[in-house]
Amino acid sequence: MTGTVLVVDDEENQRDMVAGFLRKKGHRVLTAADGDRALGVFRETSCDVVVADYRMKGTDGLGVLKAVKAINPTVGVVLFSAYGTVETAVEAMKEGAEDFLVKPISLEQLETLIQRALSHQAVVRENRELRERLAERYRLDRIIGESGTIQEAMNLAARAAASKATVLIRGESGTGKGLLANAIHAASDRAQGPFVEINCAALSPGVLESELFGHEKGAFTGADRLRIGRFEQAHKGTIFIDEVGDVPLPVQVKLLKVIQEESFERVGGNETHGVDVRII
Repeated sequence: MTGTVLVVDDEENQRDMVAGFLRKKGHRVLTAADGDRALGVFRETSCDVVVADYRMKGTDGLGVLKAVKAINPTVGVVLFSAYGTVETAVEAMKEGAEDFLVKPISLEQLETLIQRALSHQAVVRENRELRERLAERYRLDRIIGESGTIQEAMNLAARAAASKATVLIRGESGTGKGLLANAIHAASDRAQGPFVEINCAALSPGVLESELFGHEKGAFTGADRLRIGRFEQAHKGTIFIDEVGDVPLPVQVKLLKVIQEESFERVGGNETHGVDVRII
């Protein structure tokens, strides 16, 4: 995998050595002799990875790291220095650096870090494109219907999508309740968050409670590890509880608490967990 790499170093020999190696690996390489020039290049040209010396006059490597991350949070940044310490490395990692290398740097290790950054960016890009395709697929205006009833339902859905309200969709099986739920999510300000579904009719009461709220390790026989429930999975997004009429009474009590207080307890636990989720 190849990309555009910006190499920043005030030592010309070091800069040329790194740039030459990366070009042989197939990357498009740009160079800058200091941090200020590097930021100028970065603003004008799309770069996938920035490789920068930590100690430079003017804007140092840490300053470059913070500035490029502010412009593009997904860009990969690798810092290096002949005077690396644990403290500087930790600071760089906290600001989002891929890694901190000590001179003389291993060029093969640098290439490995660049490949890791490019792979991460590819995953982020694929996820974004998938969400965009799903949003296009579930747009409200793509649900076709000419009757007054469906038009009224679509108008209500559009108003609900713009609000934070809990939504109840009623209808026979096969009438498109899941499609409408997806459309409400896609049209809301939670569209970039997760959309999580669960069919209550398909699960036994004990399993349903664990699926919705998760369980602690040792909560029951076979619970050998902590399990995150659907509500936690849907944090900052939407949960679609299909066939909600089949929820047993004990689980309804916990469900009501989530709706009213935006909090819940995992099965077998006594710690309250807050959650920000739209319920449909």
